[in-house]
Amino acid sequence: MPIQVLMPALSPTMEKGNLAKWLKKEGEQIKSGDVIAEIETDKATMEVEATDEGTLGKILIPEGTADVAVNTPIATILADGESAADLAKAPAAPAKQEKAAESAPPAAAKAEARQPKAAPAPQVVAEPDPEVPAGTEMVTQTIREALRDAMAEEMRRDQDVFVMGEEVAEYQGAYKVTQGLLQEFGAKRVIDTPITEHGFAGVGVGAAMTGLKPIVEFMTFNFAMQAIDQIINSAAKTLYMSGGQMGCSIVFRGPNGAAARVAAQHSQDYSSWYSNIPGLKVVAPFSAADYKGLLKAAIRDPNPVIFLENEVLYGHTGQVPKLDDFVIPIGKARIVRAGSHVTIISWSNGMTYALKAADELAKEGIEAEVIDLRTLRPMDTETIVNSVKKTGRAVTVEEGWAQSGVGAEIAARIMENAFDYLDAPVTRVSGKDVPMPYAANLEKLALPSAAEVVEAAKAVCYR
Repeated sequence: MPIQVLMPALSPTMEKGNLAKWLKKEGEQIKSGDVIAEIETDKATMEVEATDEGTLGKILIPEGTADVAVNTPIATILADGESAADLAKAPAAPAKQEKAAESAPPAAAKAEARQPKAAPAPQVVAEPDPEVPAGTEMVTQTIREALRDAMAEEMRRDQDVFVMGEEVAEYQGAYKVTQGLLQEFGAKRVIDTPITEHGFAGVGVGAAMTGLKPIVEFMTFNFAMQAIDQIINSAAKTLYMSGGQMGCSIVFRGPNGAAARVAAQHSQDYSSWYSNIPGLKVVAPFSAADYKGLLKAAIRDPNPVIFLENEVLYGHTGQVPKLDDFVIPIGKARIVRAGSHVTIISWSNGMTYALKAADELAKEGIEAEVIDLRTLRPMDTETIVNSVKKTGRAVTVEEGWAQSGVGAEIAARIMENAFDYLDAPVTRVSGKDVPMPYAANLEKLALPSAAEVVEAAKAVCYR
């Protein structure tokens, strides 16, 4: 029977919204997870993902329609074997509602961007991951699903693990990362907090000092600036200052860096800030498998871990090993693409530019070796140095600012450990030295691009 697609809600209080754009046309094939439409209110824009597979049979509400009530049927999906003649059989009330790919909480009035849209992750043939046994079955998951599964698995494994943060429970997470956890683990282990980062981060640190294992979600690491004293002076320094008597096993996680058109106060990349601090471990993955395996490792780690996610990657899909206990060790980089002419080093969303650039460089006969750092502190210097000794050239890619950035640290380590192997100066590609603009065209200019990475790689190869 045909399945109706409902107008979804951006928040529990939303009653209506505008159907801004259809991204699929009638007659197009749809897979589960495909983004089919955009809806918006005065506070946010949201992508709508299909939860069923089939053909988009009929669009019931045209794009540009304003004030569409929540739960109004907006389209019909035909299953395999059904035709337009079956459209009349569609139920008046559908069994499923499509899910929001990116949702913004009303409490923060956080605007999601309409333009530019996050580009799909580059498709490359990566080197085999040493953490995954040969022949392992793989499942396709979005990054938000990989994160959710990592937390759920660790919460089942250890009763001391719990999640706290703004809207992580009743609202299922500002970005739906904690979806389903409240229903499985209850309100004592999935805790909605007031909008006070300094307060609930402190509660989390105190709980960790008593032996519990909190996962503290920040709606964005920009808001974690309110809690910086708790993170640095309490969580990071207490083990040392107590002479090893008091530990703090805690994970601070949430989106870091630029999203899309959320302006300077919601777009800062804090990678270099946290990676500067002794006592913290800092993780910034790119792939779905790494998000899952590294979050599980972070939850088990006896030290405070800063787990930097990226909002534009949440909806990206990837292959995740179907293992009973898939854990990736913190502190190990991964060579995602082998090459011999230049080493490109990045992490998190910077890998998007690095991999696209590697594809373009290959067309010109330049084979780039691409390293995904995955962990910023402790940094895997050995993997970087060994690659540079092979290629003789290095380019770093980051969305944060150049001054005192992670790229500067990488360049210093290459100079200290592989100076005699360099055939060209290490080159950095980074965000521009300006607060993030709100306008879409200026935001695009403020961020790195694959073209800039290509230009830098060709420069160090003297091409």
